[in-house]
Amino acid sequence: MARSTKTELILKGNLYRVLITLSIPIIINSLIQTLYNLVDGLWVSRISSVHFAATAFVWPVNFLFISLGGGLSIAGTSLLSQLVGGHDLDRAKQYSSQLVAVSLLSSLVFTTLGYLSTPLIVRLMGATGELAELSIIYLRIVFFDMPFVFLYFAINSMLHAQGDTITPMVLSGVSALFNAILDPIFIFTLGWGLAGAAWATVTSRALLASAGFFLLLRGKNKLRPEFSNFRFNKEIISEIVRVGLPSSIGQSGAALGFMALNGFIASYGTATLAAYAMVNRITSLVMQPAMGMGQALTTIVGQNMGADQMARVKEAFFKAFKLAVLIGVVGGVIIVAFDEPILMFFMQAKDDPEVIQLSLTYILYVAASMPLMGVFSVFSGLFQGTGSTRFSMNMEVGRLWFVRLPMIVLLGRFTSWGSTGIWFSMSFSNLVVCLYGYWVYKTKPWYKSVLRQKERGAQPLSAS
Repeated sequence: MARSTKTELILKGNLYRVLITLSIPIIINSLIQTLYNLVDGLWVSRISSVHFAATAFVWPVNFLFISLGGGLSIAGTSLLSQLVGGHDLDRAKQYSSQLVAVSLLSSLVFTTLGYLSTPLIVRLMGATGELAELSIIYLRIVFFDMPFVFLYFAINSMLHAQGDTITPMVLSGVSALFNAILDPIFIFTLGWGLAGAAWATVTSRALLASAGFFLLLRGKNKLRPEFSNFRFNKEIISEIVRVGLPSSIGQSGAALGFMALNGFIASYGTATLAAYAMVNRITSLVMQPAMGMGQALTTIVGQNMGADQMARVKEAFFKAFKLAVLIGVVGGVIIVAFDEPILMFFMQAKDDPEVIQLSLTYILYVAASMPLMGVFSVFSGLFQGTGSTRFSMNMEVGRLWFVRLPMIVLLGRFTSWGSTGIWFSMSFSNLVVCLYGYWVYKTKPWYKSVLRQKERGAQPLSAS
């Protein structure tokens, strides 16, 4: 479907059809990315549960450093989709160029900082012995994929803003296939072990970003960035940062929270950490359809706000809400009904039966809150589509720092629940943050778009 036709569908078509049309490629793309991580975990878990735990232990650190790129991507999708909805393509192209440039520059800075600070970070998180050694090896290597991740984020936001969710899906599929082929070669054939899994990830993401950038410049993309006589535009960059910063803070706060959470979980033993990582990966796989709805909603809300169709924005939100809840209910039933076979499939190294027992308990708690995970994604999609990213930031940060972590500390100190206190706190925090999202929706502080009117020239949207 041509991008101009996609825009017409988003602005005028049946909203269930729009949500499904846009979200299916996003869901497939997200499933590919989740399988990407699961394949790594599958091969690494064949070495030992400690190797698998190391990949989960350092994940929040890498997520912390790429949060800026994620925030820039969200800002790009929000601003560019509103410009597309308002038919201001000349200004959208200028924003695209600045988005790519600032993404690449920031990624190089964070790659350097991350590589140099890895040993200190791992020690501060409380890792010792073999877990610390393996964590440092893995994390230092995966930091090299950051420029490719940031570049792909920028490409992805340009395509999503136009309603093109198919191209990112195809690119991710090729990259994931490449990663799946390289993993066993690098890990076992070449004998690189855990480092091999990290280098396979870096190589496949380099391919993903390179192919995406080539298509962006050579294809029929109407937001194609132009770099002839390029100069940084402080006003446009300031506007991108203003909209993206709350999302970056939210994701960074979430990453820091998960780092602290991993520290608490690791204090209960490696088995608890491995169980936590395993169930979260399974849950993220099952919940990809609901998360895809939230991402699709960002584009739908952005374009319709740019076209000043607020009634349609609310209708899209309500329909996405219903679909996300349905997905969460079905997903929860599935993982409870087939809990043990699913766990046995994904935990290849059965060297610690305690991991399986802890995972079975965690599944019961997480299944109960899966509809709330879907609601969380839809609220985030709404707030990000309007450019009111501070509310999605509040949800990200508040869920971890103001509910989940304090509850884990209190339950750990004043009860004998053990790891069950962690599982309960994680589920309950999803309920609290969804109630906050509903309050924001009803009081309507998100209702005003960052794009107030259409202007020509390379002026920031806040000047409109």
